[in-house]
Amino acid sequence: QLQLVESGGGLVQPGGSLRLSCAATGSIFSIYFMGWYRQAPGKQRELVAGITSGSTNYADSVKGRFTISRDNAKNTVYLQMNSLKPEDTAVYYCKMRVALVSMGGGDYWGQGTQVTVSS
Repeated sequence: QLQLVESGGGLVQPGGSLRLSCAATGSIFSIYFMGWYRQAPGKQRELVAGITSGSTNYADSVKGRFTISRDNAKNTVYLQMNSLKPEDTAVYYCKMRVALVSMGGGDYWGQGTQVTVSS
């Protein structure tokens, strides 16, 4: 069994910064993909940023402002968000594609953390 625990959301003024964290706990063999998605009210969930062992990718709307990183020793992914805008307001979810020691695995989601950008 695998659990993803997110932290770091909150209320911030436009132009401010936040750092999200998502830690995976369980009998992990390997993590192939880590990513952050977001869902604003009335909108579909969208990929914000993703990271594999060799590359990162970002939504056009966050390029140059957000940075995704991972700590393999801690099975943790981070999202540093700078120059936040009101349109960044959403619930942010982490997702990991994991292989478990038990030979199972698949895609797992965090519980979501609210990010609100407002003055």
